[in-house]
Parts: sequence; C-alpha cells; structure tokens
Amino acid sequence: MDSDIALTDLHAENRVYDRGDGNLRRRFRQPSVTQREFTLPPADKGKDAWLFLAGCFMVEALIWGFPFSFGVFQEYYTTHEPFSPRPSGIAVIGTSSTGIMYLSCPILFAAFKHWPHVRRHCTLVGLAINTVAIIAASFATRVSHLILTQGVLYAVGGVMIYCPTILFLDEWFIRRKGLAFGMMWAGTGVSGVVLPFIMSALLTRFGFRTTLRAYAVALMVLALPLLYFIRPRLPLAQTSLQRRLDLSFLGTSAFWIPQSANVAQGLGYFIPSIYLPTYATSQGMTGTEGTVMLALVNMGVVFGAIWVGALTDRMHVSSVMALCSLGAVLAVFVFWGLAISLPMLCLFSLLYGLTAGGFSATYTGIVQLVKEQDTAADTGMIFGFLALGRGIGALASGPLSEALLHMQTWKGEAKLGYGTGYGLLIVFTGITAAAGGTSFIARRIGLK
Repeated sequence: MDSDIALTDLHAENRVYDRGDGNLRRRFRQPSVTQREFTLPPADKGKDAWLFLAGCFMVEALIWGFPFSFGVFQEYYTTHEPFSPRPSGIAVIGTSSTGIMYLSCPILFAAFKHWPHVRRHCTLVGLAINTVAIIAASFATRVSHLILTQGVLYAVGGVMIYCPTILFLDEWFIRRKGLAFGMMWAGTGVSGVVLPFIMSALLTRFGFRTTLRAYAVALMVLALPLLYFIRPRLPLAQTSLQRRLDLSFLGTSAFWIPQSANVAQGLGYFIPSIYLPTYATSQGMTGTEGTVMLALVNMGVVFGAIWVGALTDRMHVSSVMALCSLGAVLAVFVFWGLAISLPMLCLFSLLYGLTAGGFSATYTGIVQLVKEQDTAADTGMIFGFLALGRGIGALASGPLSEALLHMQTWKGEAKLGYGTGYGLLIVFTGITAAAGGTSFIARRIGLK
C-alpha cells in the first residue's frame, strides 16, 4: 500500500494500525464515510524524522541542561549573599526541579491519553512557565523562594514540554527506538558540558540575578522556534481512539523488578552532580576546576545515553543495566573514594557520567519487556511510572545528602576521599549504583 492513502474521518468502530513504514493497515467494522488524502511520513528515516529528533535533542538540552548544571549554582548560593548565612535547603532546589519533573510524568501521560489534542499546546505553555520561573527566581531573597521558583515552578513547565516529546518520539521511531531516545537524552549531557562554564562565568561577573534573567531570555529565543518541529507523526484521529486507562502492568514482575532498581539508582545518581563543585572547593581546588568536573560528568552522559540506548536495542535490558551499574560502582569507590587529586576526580567524573548517566536510556528496553508480559500496557504510562521512580530518588536525595554530609563521618579518620567529610556520600552513591544492577540478578535466579 502506498503512503499516500485515504484515511476515513474515523468513528469508534474503526481500527487503524501503524506498521512504521509509512503505511497503515486498516480494518473497518462499518463502511467509511467522507475521506481525505494525506501523507504519512515514514518512521525511523527521512527528513521529517531526523528534523524531529534534532528538535528533541535541542529542546532536551535547553530544558534539562539547566537543572543538571545546578552544581554551579549550588556552589554560588552557599558562598554568596543573600543565601550563604542560611544555606540549609539549597541542595533541594536542584533535586526538586528534576524530581518534580519526573514525578509529574504519570499525571501528564494520563491526561494526554484522554486529551491528546492538547499535547502540542502544552509545550508552548510549558515554555512560558519555564521562562517566568527563571525570571521569578532572579528576585529571590531566601532559599525557600528559589525552591518554589527555580525548583518547583520550573519543573512544572519542564514536564509540560518533556512528556509530549516522549509520546511523539515513540511515534517517529520504532525499530531504532532505543538509539533515538538515547540521542535525545544526550542533549542534556551536551548542554551540561557547556552551561556550567557559561553559568560560572556569568555568576562570577554579574551575580545570580542577571545570570538567571539572561538565561530566561535565551531559553525563550532558542526554544520557541524549535517547538515547531516537536509534533506528532500520526494524525490525531488515530491517537484519539483510546482505551480505558489500564495500570495492570504495575503488578507484573517485568515492571516492578527493574523499577525497584531504577528507584534505588536514582537515590544516589544526582549526588555527584550536586556536590562536585562544592567538593572541589573544600579540597582547595578552584571554582573552575569544580566546574570542569561537572562538565565532564555531563560529557560522559552524552556518550553514555547514546551507547546505552544502542545496546538496549541489541541486548536484554537487565544486562545493560548491570553494565551501567558495574561501571558506576567502579567509578565511585575507586576514582572518587580513593582520590582527592584533580586528574583522578576528572577520570571519576567522565566514567560516572558514561555509566550512571546512561542508565535512564534503558527505559525503552524496560518498556519493551513490560509490553511482552502485558500487551495492553500503554507506552506513555510505563514511561511515566519509570520517571516517577526516578523522581522519588531525585527528591529524596536532596535532604538525604544534606543529612549525610552534615554528619561528617570519618572526617580526619579515614584516608583520601573517604576522610574528607564526604565519605558517607561517596559510600551511599556507590551502594545505590550497585542496586541499579539488581534486575540482572533477579533474571539470573529465574524471576521474570
């Protein structure tokens, strides 16, 4: 069948199946009525698919790169007025922005399932909220103001852009889904390499108020044209034929085993990105050297997201999760725990980003695993609850990491990184990284 086909103005009795090659296979229970001609662009290839993916990459970089560069703001807020006299809660700013974006995903995916026509409109509203949130944060005088604006409000806008993008990408890429998601998520890493240096320079020269306002303007100017390319591949008539919300997949072992590993890994994953600049300063290094470490983590994420996504298309997802966990454990306990010199810490940053940073690119493999057990499961809802698990870890890691750091366990008693006062943070990060590989063990002992 040719891709230029007639599509009925479908009513509830019709069923449309997308084969992913630009063709539709149709089965009708009743005769069609008025028809119109349209062209369905092919999946996995072609100009439209790659322009869409490029748009996703850039939007991902602009929206997620900002909170993933929070370590620079963390170091600035803890050492400058008006926040340095009462720095408690500063870590919560960064974890709340990422955590709430993740936690809100199931709500947004469920809403889009019932009202798919609002998906593209939400991206525009989300961008407006992001811009307002950053500008509002520039007027903050207390840490609580930053939590509400740079943290919570920014997250609300970000998730309104992120969720439609996930749903659209699932339509545009079918056979290369893992690679496509990995390339999109690599945008966060690319932005995280560049933004820390830009933000650090702006904060040093102009302060946080001007820096935040400048980024708000840049975000609107750069992201608004890109939203044109963030659009669905399938006509709305097809996606509007919805089943009832089915969450039965939550009870399948194919979901809850990797989800448990996902939550555990998320508890410690964000800690290095938050504390590396502060850790570097505490060890007598310069702010620039701390920024370099943060940038190297994000550089690792770029390559990690792509190679993990590609591996997920070829290997069992539990094996890929185990590889990510093994590399992250090695990075944390050896290259962070046993070193306080800049070269070793830079090596840690790069290896950690490459392995732990690529972990979320396994989500496409988890979705496929769940759908093998429960064919009625909705892709968006599976992604949403995986993101929810990541968000639980992100939100909890903020206050938890502050509490661990406040204890100053082993400071002056242990050696190297473990004796710097950050020892408990290092150990906790390593343990949670190891927990990310438990789904591989579960598969080996026969749990499916």
